Amino acid sequence: MPEKAKPAASQPIGIFDSGIGGLTVARAIKERLPKEKLIYFGDTAHFPYGDKSADSIKYYAIRIAQFMLDNNCKMIVIACNTASALAYDTVKDFVGKRALVVNVVEPVVSKITAKGHKHKSVGVIATKGTIKSDIYARKIKEADKAIEVTSLATPLLASMIEEGFFNNKISRSIINSYLEKPKLKKINALILGCTHYPLIKPEIEEFYKGKVELVDSSDEVAEFVYQQLKKNNLLNSLGNKPIHRFYISDYTEAFEKSAQYFFGGKIKLQEARIWK
Repeated sequence: MPEKAKPAASQPIGIFDSGIGGLTVARAIKERLPKEKLIYFGDTAHFPYGDKSADSIKYYAIRIAQFMLDNNCKMIVIACNTASALAYDTVKDFVGKRALVVNVVEPVVSKITAKGHKHKSVGVIATKGTIKSDIYARKIKEADKAIEVTSLATPLLASMIEEGFFNNKISRSIINSYLEKPKLKKINALILGCTHYPLIKPEIEEFYKGKVELVDSSDEVAEFVYQQLKKNNLLNSLGNKPIHRFYISDYTEAFEKSAQYFFGGKIKLQEARIWK
């Protein structure tokens, strides 16, 4: 397949996730880069990715990446921890020079292992797929062997949030049951390894009462996106207010209701059945 010309600064940024969690990343990018056009794809037909095989996730990611290329995206942000862990290299090889590719793991690892950090024991909570990949522990250890990393799969959280259960007795009970696990007792930082988790960040903060630093990917990824676009002379300088587009692979009422909370404003959803 012949390579297309280098992307132009006026082209949109594509962002995808298995559901609505990636909208927290989209929101942070919108706030950091207000002139950039965004195209979001939530693969609600296959949510959650956390219990899917690596081969399935790679297949989904390639199809979505093609959708982003068809929509002329200059950058593709894999706003899903499981897909970032299992399909980043596959997507990067597939896309080639047609677009930049960013994942949500590297910016967080860079923050944790930055010079002058105070993190000696770091916890990671995420889906089964992300934890099984061991991506955070491996990347952190590669950068700083002195940091102890403890990983815990929290499979109920993403589905709970997707169904609108957060900031209530049910969510607090489930969250606390995970965080009370003995293996997380000695951590001084906790990586929220799923883009759904910013919606329950206040409840996690309430549990730790400021004793543990919480690290989520949204702001770190937004800054990384800015730096990558700047480095490649792809920052959009047009003054017009950008029009964002939001797609899902299978429409659900729960998605539309919760999406407003994740993105921080009203959005118009379009169904794109790329699997047919």
